[in-house]
Amino acid sequence: MAVVIRYYHRKLNKDCIVNDQSLETRTAGVVLVVVSAIVFSSAGIFTKWVPTPAWDIIFWRGVSAASFTFIYLALRGNLVREIRLFGKPALLVTVMMGLGTATFIPAFKLSSVANVALIYGAAPFVAAGLSWVFIKELPTRTVLIASIAAFTGVFVVVSGSLGSSRMQGDMLAMFMTLMMAGTMVVYRKYPSTTAALPAALSSVLLLPLAFAFGEPLSAPTTDLPVLVCFGLVFAVASVTLSEGARRLPSAETALLSTLEMPLASILALLILSEVPTPAMLLGGAIILAAVVWSQRQPQSGL
Repeated sequence: MAVVIRYYHRKLNKDCIVNDQSLETRTAGVVLVVVSAIVFSSAGIFTKWVPTPAWDIIFWRGVSAASFTFIYLALRGNLVREIRLFGKPALLVTVMMGLGTATFIPAFKLSSVANVALIYGAAPFVAAGLSWVFIKELPTRTVLIASIAAFTGVFVVVSGSLGSSRMQGDMLAMFMTLMMAGTMVVYRKYPSTTAALPAALSSVLLLPLAFAFGEPLSAPTTDLPVLVCFGLVFAVASVTLSEGARRLPSAETALLSTLEMPLASILALLILSEVPTPAMLLGGAIILAAVVWSQRQPQSGL
């Protein structure tokens, strides 16, 4: 009897440790993705703050982001390790992040900050769909309900701003959303995929294209400090998103990322004087409420 009691005591302690580790992993994932959303929300401000053309911004932001990331990896002693772990999933992430950036920056130039951000609000549905198709991961009931609520918020915003957005910018924002959702799914499927190196290489990947389609060496020197800061912000946001995505279901990662939408709208109002419509305010509030609610409710399965 004593042996049986000790066995179950050890088993109970082991289960508690596993549950605690799982909770810590999920909490860390939530914090990382929220930080990423907060930092990413400033992208529209950096892009519209300077008159520099989109491809020139992509070049200097890329040089800065790649440099900061490589320095970060070198100082942490992780550069060689990330190179060794760089496999096909990391290559896929690199390409998708590069394509996302190539459309993300021009989208802000062709449309409003709030409009691009609200289109990114569709990311949970894109990520959930890709997860279901490619990794057979169904969203929990909580995430599904919250996603429907977030979609309602996006619909409210779109219904009040359809006439003010430019179709080309909106289409670029939609493609960017697809690429970012794809990276979330890859990290969920292959959680050991490196995070920082693909983010840096995605910036390097775009440098030849930026030279081909832009004139980065002709960019005003007064704009360069802003673009360097943009690169630092992008590096931080990309790494935190990647690290968070490997700890959470794809749909939940995308759902938390929609926090960027109301935050970007607020920053656009305060800094760029882009006044949101009542529909944008209502839709943003619904999305924010959906994200908060999804984190307070039990994560029960479907």
